[in-house]
Amino acid sequence: MINELFGLQGKIAMITGAGQGLGQGYAINLAKAGCTCVCTDLSVERLSDTVAAIKEQGGKALALEMNVTERSSIQSALNTVMEEYGSIDIVVNNAGTEIAEPFLQVTPEHYDAIMGVNHKGTFFVMQEAAKYMKKQGNGKIINIGSLGSFIGLADSSVYCSSKGAVVQLTKTAAIELAPYNIQVNAIAPGYFLTTMTKPFFEDDAHREWIENRIPLGKVGTTDDLAGTVIFLASNASNYITGHVLIVDGGWLAS
Repeated sequence: MINELFGLQGKIAMITGAGQGLGQGYAINLAKAGCTCVCTDLSVERLSDTVAAIKEQGGKALALEMNVTERSSIQSALNTVMEEYGSIDIVVNNAGTEIAEPFLQVTPEHYDAIMGVNHKGTFFVMQEAAKYMKKQGNGKIINIGSLGSFIGLADSSVYCSSKGAVVQLTKTAAIELAPYNIQVNAIAPGYFLTTMTKPFFEDDAHREWIENRIPLGKVGTTDDLAGTVIFLASNASNYITGHVLIVDGGWLAS
């Protein structure tokens, strides 16, 4: 019964931005659960550590170059997945970027760079993957939000805007894709130490502000997200769609 609910043996999962950080963690943990993981990033070279870690644990992985800001790149990657495996069961829309700067200093170029990855990229990866999932009659799409989906953070006006939009996109796509048995949900991680968040933790005052607000008393690791991503990718979440699961050690509750 448990294996039927949470087992992912034979499933094909695509993880965007899988070369490092949380994306790497999602890929490694989905592979542990039985998925064949299609790991995508801006270059195949950026994926070498992720693919090696999956194969070392006996898992299956494929590295594909994909730029989520270019629709043709998304289509090309998905075409390769379908040619190689014949299905796309799970998509984890993890690719994201941030340029931390005061609101009054944001340039159109920086705005477009952040929104292009965090919102436009998420939108069109979902759209292209959903076309295949519709034909299959099933699929799981997992978008990645943030604490910034729910609260404002100084020097992150565009990032928070993009992640707030991801939540609303998750809800509306869930409604439209439900007739095709496609569940669309999101994960909103709290403060995890990654390449993107490293500058925050290197600032002693900022680090203290973060850590003092976590009721569970510790910064999250990629393993703290393993159960959440496996749950949303599995049959255990078949009647859940349009939902956002916050994984933050209690940060927002405090």
